[in-house]
Amino acid sequence: MSQIALPLELRGQSDPDRIVIGNANLAVYEALADPKSWPFRTAVLTGPPRSGKSLIGRWASGQGVKVIDGADTVDETELFHRWNAAQESGEPLLLISDRQPWEISLPDLRSRLGGSLQLEILTPDDKMVAQLIEIVAEQRGLSLSDGATQYLVPRIERSFAGIENLVAAIDRLSLERKAPATMSIWRDALDQVQGPEQQRLL
Repeated sequence: MSQIALPLELRGQSDPDRIVIGNANLAVYEALADPKSWPFRTAVLTGPPRSGKSLIGRWASGQGVKVIDGADTVDETELFHRWNAAQESGEPLLLISDRQPWEISLPDLRSRLGGSLQLEILTPDDKMVAQLIEIVAEQRGLSLSDGATQYLVPRIERSFAGIENLVAAIDRLSLERKAPATMSIWRDALDQVQGPEQQRLL
């Protein structure tokens, strides 16, 4: 597991920070580092909410890749023209879509993108979840007591948004109670965000 410098924007904050590279996105990162290998010099990136697609896109843009974030919201005819322009210029093109799957109506565009490199951010494993908890807490200025990740990782929802929501709940309860973020607060935050019946390990 490693980290690269990327501008990580959490709710209400915009200071540069890190993004975790782990099982969920390692293949994406490796592929984006080598755009010369992409079919038609084009890659399509999808993934769940809050999984860092835009952050990775901004990093790729700094590497000379043309990035269209929110490509699934762009008019398909316009997107087809932009794909053609990238082909003519020889510029690598990364299209980022929030929709999974991304259903494309325009046949020409669908066939072009269907032959492009398909990349997807997956579900984080335990190691990646632990690092994400620590980084989100650090960004919020939240100090987690020892043993936090060991307690939270087996119980937390396996999603990027779920991790952010849980750490936010811990932070909120700690501030409301004017108490350190220890196990009683971790447990109550889990109940608030997921409900006791949703926890993976009781």
